[in-house]
Amino acid sequence: MSAGPGGGGVQWHTARALASSAAARLPAETVPLDEAIGRVLAADVLALCDLPHYASSAMDGWAVRGDGPWAITTGALSPGTASVVQTGGVIPHGADAVLRSESGSVRVRGGRSVLSSTTDEPRHAQHIRTAGDEARLSDLLIAAGTPINPAHVAVAAAGGHDELGVICRPRVALIFTGDEIVESGIPGPGRVRDSFGPQLPAVVGMLGGAVVSASRVRDDLAATIAALGGGTSDSDLVITTGGTGDSSVDHIHAALRSIGAEVLVPRVAMRPGGPSLLARLPDGRLLVGLPGNPLAAMMGLVTLVEPVIAALGGRPEPVLGTVATAEPLPGRAGSSVLVPYRLLDGRAVANPWLGSGMMRGLAEAAGVLIVPPSGVPAGGTAETVALPWG
Repeated sequence: MSAGPGGGGVQWHTARALASSAAARLPAETVPLDEAIGRVLAADVLALCDLPHYASSAMDGWAVRGDGPWAITTGALSPGTASVVQTGGVIPHGADAVLRSESGSVRVRGGRSVLSSTTDEPRHAQHIRTAGDEARLSDLLIAAGTPINPAHVAVAAAGGHDELGVICRPRVALIFTGDEIVESGIPGPGRVRDSFGPQLPAVVGMLGGAVVSASRVRDDLAATIAALGGGTSDSDLVITTGGTGDSSVDHIHAALRSIGAEVLVPRVAMRPGGPSLLARLPDGRLLVGLPGNPLAAMMGLVTLVEPVIAALGGRPEPVLGTVATAEPLPGRAGSSVLVPYRLLDGRAVANPWLGSGMMRGLAEAAGVLIVPPSGVPAGGTAETVALPWG
């Protein structure tokens, strides 16, 4: 890419597509069923048995054979007999229907218990869950590539599975830069409160990644080079915050050049968040550099980090949405403008507090508008990015 740290940058849609295509899907691993939720299935799940694997009753009542009244008995049924059965209970051999408990009456006649129907039930096969009614042995239950939800886990369990093969969860190393950061309390003049440490690990988790390390680095080139080169090797993706500009205290670009990294996206033609970058480290892993301002960093995250984590985890590039706008949205020549918005009567309205260092507008947002350089008129349609917590 020709654009350097201070250049115009890669167009927003192109940068997002590059981030998605740069990441290769991680290998698979086998995990217990409850740990598969939220992961992507690596291989088809087939039924290891009929589902259900035996004929059972759908109701409390009596299994019956033939026409009533029925003599109450146990074991296999002959014509004109019935036996008590509970919901989920095994249907005795010979039964052809189940009479619900509320639809039957038992009386003693000649020393024998006799069941009669008090309604027009049962019809043939009524209230019987036949074996294989939901699936047969070796049927496809869940296709590879499916994001697993709790219902999928229940289906897999019913089909005889104790574990599932899923795509590995992307492991993420975080590197926070900045000499001015204060981690607690109210910062003094020239200092700023850390907004990345408390939130970024959770956001990475919402996107499907897992933070495996987090470190802080002072604004020093040698320290930045050392941080990029060590302590992150057990990760699949490195995310840095701050230091992506071109001032005397911004060292990410210089550090990447020093270690021989390939910069795939030197910056993005967007506001806020333009100094966001994507690079490939010498060992093949990807690095996303986020700007130091909080809102700018979050715009870089939904632009570059989200598609990288999706691709590593075996998911397709996240789909953009659309929404009608309630008011004109001005564009910016040569750049996309990313605007946190709220909905008013079903139409998008730009939130206040849109400065690159402000988070209130994003905290109350329904999503983020992608405003093209030409802008969007009132009543027009704008593309949107969903928020990880939306």
